Amino acid sequence: MGFFKAYDMRGTFGRDFDLALVRKIGAALPGVLGARRFLVGRDARSTGPAVAAALSRGLASAGASVADIGLCSTPMVYFFTAEDGFDASVMVTASHNPAGDNGLKVSAAGARPVGYADGLGRVEAAVAAMPAAAAAPAADGDADAVLPASPQPSAPSPEHLERYIAWQRQATPLDSPECRALRYAVDCSCGAAGIFAAELFPGAVILNAVPDGRFPAHSPNPLLPEARRQIAERVVRDGLDFGIVFDGDADRAIFVDERGRFVQPDYLIPFIARASAHPGDTVIHDVRTSLGAIETLREDGFEPLMVPVGHVFAKKALRERGASCGGELAGHYYFSEFHNCDSGVLAARRIVAQAAAAKARGNSFSQMVAPVSSRYANSGELNFRVEDKDAATARALAAAAKAFGREMSRSEIDGIRLGYDDGWFSVRRSNTEPFLRLVAEFRSRSRLDCAVQLLSEAIENGR
Repeated sequence: MGFFKAYDMRGTFGRDFDLALVRKIGAALPGVLGARRFLVGRDARSTGPAVAAALSRGLASAGASVADIGLCSTPMVYFFTAEDGFDASVMVTASHNPAGDNGLKVSAAGARPVGYADGLGRVEAAVAAMPAAAAAPAADGDADAVLPASPQPSAPSPEHLERYIAWQRQATPLDSPECRALRYAVDCSCGAAGIFAAELFPGAVILNAVPDGRFPAHSPNPLLPEARRQIAERVVRDGLDFGIVFDGDADRAIFVDERGRFVQPDYLIPFIARASAHPGDTVIHDVRTSLGAIETLREDGFEPLMVPVGHVFAKKALRERGASCGGELAGHYYFSEFHNCDSGVLAARRIVAQAAAAKARGNSFSQMVAPVSSRYANSGELNFRVEDKDAATARALAAAAKAFGREMSRSEIDGIRLGYDDGWFSVRRSNTEPFLRLVAEFRSRSRLDCAVQLLSEAIENGR
């Protein structure tokens, strides 16, 4: 897969993209978006300063003005794009990808996401049509071809950081006696969350708070078990109530319970809704979401709305359907009050507040989540590297038709999700990686295990 993805631009520096390409992208963006005032930020990656500089030079070459807020989280760029009325913004980040990767996440006015279908495809075409001279160094001694030797990024803008912290504190106060009684840990993954974690999670044990683009502590992807190992061990060792892990650009928040066990992120969508919406409100979820979460939303009086996977689709649904909030299996949580964008910090603070209330009632974190998580046995997301994804999908559907009985429901908004009287499964192409993804959920573990074995064998047959 190339540098241009469905939701953003992302890849390995020096292999999938270079500074010349970034400069060209900067030169193309103002014309494609009809934008003149740009906001630029970057996460902790070592290549971030050089990539941001090349991008800004490209934007300026097309007549755009650029405000650079330095080291920040991706949600900070969304927030200030909308709050300060910029025409567009670019966050220099590869999110949870390995340290050698970087990329560009583009938003239009109001922090509206720009994906391949609504802008990035035209940027790619414009870049392809540019002459090589469009990426040439400026006459005044452009040095953006040289990467910084230090992994340490530049400091964040103090003014923007102060405003962001103040907004988050006002949106979700954590100063109650119940919150002060909590004992929990926050792992910043040596990423962007380190610039505000101590301020926004008072009293928490803070791990890996110093931003370091090498991500020396562990992977910046908290969905990987090895990235959660450190905080899980700390929670168990110190008898903490739970732990939170942020990814590299702090747009996702992942939890472990009091035993250090991974809490599947979609199980927390009802808790986000209880803190962010009112009965009757629409709450979005992606096609991989547990039926336990969907049922709980309905029981709480919310209207669940299934959407395709990806922040571009989630944000569009929030705006067009007037949804109050929502979430995804990957750990993104969305809020209408946050300019219809995702914020790992806002989600984490709201879950912290609910965990504090649960503890005051005598319930642990796992006991709080159990009414949602215990309804079905869930496989989590399984990845298959297959050449012919259409054929693999067809084999899975044929196997299911023979073994699972009558379909009770079907969704084809993103891959295929089929429902049965005792569960469901989803098979879909990844929009960011070369995988076919499978999620299955059934009422019993034995039924789930049989289903996963059947579907896995069908997908891999002929690989």
